[in-house]
Amino acid sequence: MDIIFILKAIIIAIVEGVTEFIPVSSTGHMILVGWAIGFKGEFTKMFEVVIQLGAIMAVVVLYWKKIKESIVEFLKFIFTKGREGKTGFKFGINVIASSIPMGIAGVLFYSKIKSRFIPEAVIIGFVVGGLLLLIVENKFRNRKHKIESIDNITPKQAFKVGLFQLLCMWPGMSRSASTIMGGWIAGLSTPIAAEFSFFMAIPAMIGSTGKDLFEFDYSIMTPTFWISLILGFVVAFIVALIVMRKFIDFLKKKPMKVFAIYRIIAGSLLGILVLTKVITLAV
Repeated sequence: MDIIFILKAIIIAIVEGVTEFIPVSSTGHMILVGWAIGFKGEFTKMFEVVIQLGAIMAVVVLYWKKIKESIVEFLKFIFTKGREGKTGFKFGINVIASSIPMGIAGVLFYSKIKSRFIPEAVIIGFVVGGLLLLIVENKFRNRKHKIESIDNITPKQAFKVGLFQLLCMWPGMSRSASTIMGGWIAGLSTPIAAEFSFFMAIPAMIGSTGKDLFEFDYSIMTPTFWISLILGFVVAFIVALIVMRKFIDFLKKKPMKVFAIYRIIAGSLLGILVLTKVITLAV
C-alpha cells in the first residue's frame, strides 16, 4: 500500500472541498496542485470526478430540507394538475432550465472539453475569469431591485444563469464564478446567486460523474486506489460542507473582489514563471 500516494490524494480532496464552491476554479486548482505534488495518471482523472461528487453531496446535506420539499411539491403539482406544489414545481423548472445549456454542451463537446484541461489553459482561465469577476461585480452587484429569495427566480433568469455556466467549460474559469456572474446579470442578489449555483451544480456534476464512472477502466484499481477514492470522497464532502457555510456568510457582508484579485495575481505569477521557463508545467 502506497501511503504517500494516499496522502497526496487527501491533499487533492482538501483542495477540491475548499475550492468547489468559491469562485476560484476547483478543477484549475486540482490540476495545478496535482502537477506540483506529482499526483497524476489514469486513476487521478477518475479520482477528481469522484471527489467532486463528494463536494456536491455537501449541497444535498446542507440544503436537504429545501431539496426534499421541492421534490415533494414538484410531484404534488403534477399529480394534482397544478392545484398544489406551485413553489416546488417552479423551483424544479428553474433548475431544469438552468441545466439545459450545459446539458447540450456536455453531450456535444464533453470529450473536447476534457482534453483542454491542461495547466497552461488554467492560467489563462484564472486571469480572464478574475478580470470578468471584477468587471461584472462592479457593474451589476449593487444595482437596485435584486431577487432576494431563491423562490422568486423566473425560468428566464434561471436559463440566463445556465448560459453563463458554459464559461466554466474553459478550465480555470470556475463554475461558481460563472454562475454567480450570470446571477448578477440576471438580477439576483449575491447570496441568492451563490445558493442557486449550488443547486445547479447537482445535475451538472452528477451527469459528468456518471459518464466518467461508466467509461472508466476499473481493471487498474488497486487497494491503494480504493482507499484513496473512499478517503478522498469523505474528505472533500466534509471540507466542502464547512466552506459552503462560511462562503454564504462571507457574501452577505463583503464583495467578491478578493477572489478576483487572487485569481489575477496567481494566474499572472504562474504565467510569468512559465514564460521565463522557471517552471515547466506538464500533466
